[in-house]
Amino acid sequence: MSQATITSRSSVQRTTDSPPPRKRRRTVAKRGRPLWMLIPGAVLLTVIVLIPLVMAIWMSLLDLSQYTIRQWLGAPFVALENYVVVVTQTQFFQSLAVSIGFAVIATVLSIPIGVAAAIVTHNAFRGRAVVRSLFLVPYVIPSFVVATIWRTIMQPGGVWTGLLSFFGIHSNLWLNGPNAFWTLVIVEIWASWPFIYLLTLAGLQTIEHQVFEAAALDGVTWGRQLRSIVFPNIGGPLALACVVSVLSHINNFTLPYVLFGIPAPNNVQTLPFLTYIQSFTIFRFGLGAATAVLSLVLLAIPLIVYLRMMRLDVGKEA
Repeated sequence: MSQATITSRSSVQRTTDSPPPRKRRRTVAKRGRPLWMLIPGAVLLTVIVLIPLVMAIWMSLLDLSQYTIRQWLGAPFVALENYVVVVTQTQFFQSLAVSIGFAVIATVLSIPIGVAAAIVTHNAFRGRAVVRSLFLVPYVIPSFVVATIWRTIMQPGGVWTGLLSFFGIHSNLWLNGPNAFWTLVIVEIWASWPFIYLLTLAGLQTIEHQVFEAAALDGVTWGRQLRSIVFPNIGGPLALACVVSVLSHINNFTLPYVLFGIPAPNNVQTLPFLTYIQSFTIFRFGLGAATAVLSLVLLAIPLIVYLRMMRLDVGKEA
């Protein structure tokens, strides 16, 4: 038997005797994600959002008042009658106009403050951490505390009227009358501009520092850097901040309630305020539920538009 035959047989025997190759363990992506981990979040979402939403829709279809609240499951079914009453016999459209005007004005006036604060604190300097912390103070204070403080400041003959009289503006009625709307706007701007500042600062953090250094070496002015580098990169975060701010302002109930109390001037009765009055002042809970559902539908419109715009932008980039 030749040496080549012996060698080939021994190699075949080693190949036969060798253990089979071990199967590689599938990665998480191949095995499938552990969807059971979503169960706690789904339960929480169901309990906090879905069940109250279904109950609100059902209550809006009932003639639910202080007389039928004890047996509300057996309250008279009136279908869409509450919605008709809300649209035709209440101050719904006035409250809608107040809410939209107040939210848009507060957001538009907060944008330059927040953007300027983010640009100022973007570059490193001594004490930057302290300045950033101070900028967040209005945002972290609870709305109840903010409204209570400003209610005290704007009392007739208080600090606010004294400060304005120093500049030649003499007006004592800031918590009532036509100035009440602007009081709401001023306080909301003071409390909410740090949110614009935070998202704008997050957008600035995505810009590489070398870009500014290269622009400075090329002799690009600061105004040109703002137009060509800063603003294009903070457009997405700023748009998100605007949408969230508008929705947050419209939904703000604590601020006007604590700031003005009940009865409040008509020019500060936002949609949440109107819902509260209908439900817990005149005790027409079905009417209040219908107002809340209509408010939810209207609030979903700008959110859907924003999500649609974001989807189109992602599609263009792809």
